[in-house]
Amino acid sequence: MIGIIDYGMGNLGSVSNAFRFLNLDAQIITRKEEMVPCRAILLPGVGAFGDCMRHLVEHDFVEAIRNWVASGKPMMGICLGLQALFNSSEETPGVDGLGILPGSVKRFDLPRELKVPQIGWNRVDEVLPNCPMFEGIESGSFFYLVHSFYVCPEEASVVAGKTEYGIEYCSCVWKDNLFATQFHPEKSQSVGLRMLQNFEAWAKQM
Repeated sequence: MIGIIDYGMGNLGSVSNAFRFLNLDAQIITRKEEMVPCRAILLPGVGAFGDCMRHLVEHDFVEAIRNWVASGKPMMGICLGLQALFNSSEETPGVDGLGILPGSVKRFDLPRELKVPQIGWNRVDEVLPNCPMFEGIESGSFFYLVHSFYVCPEEASVVAGKTEYGIEYCSCVWKDNLFATQFHPEKSQSVGLRMLQNFEAWAKQM
């Protein structure tokens, strides 16, 4: 079973509906104890970085998520669930992220003709050709994004995909048992559904 973490800020409906459509075993979990029987976990998220971390603390998920990743079990983050993996964000100075990946989250500083937040479809170019989450997905495929901030990993080796929006930025990461995207696979039609299938298949092999 894949546990979809509910900490009060996730786009749970669309994520769980996507897994249900694919007939994959996924369940929303609200307590860290419910992570125990899970094969993998998924951290969704929409909203502000500071609120995200406050809710994770209040729901007692912070150490549970850190320990999960440290133990080598598979995890996927989506949108704010990607940003929370890093040390900090310009959106909420002084608030610590999960710190699982070294780096920070920065706000787009773009020419006036490019709207912030970026809302809509954009290309994701695969950077790591052996990333299992891109199995059967062509590099340069379009995914759906809604965000004003982007992640800046300190380790270039974790960048699995890049996107161009005024600047070239990291739109997904992959390191060992951890994969996360700035875009929304659950809202990205066939390529996004394929990515969720790839995550489930990858989790079975871990």
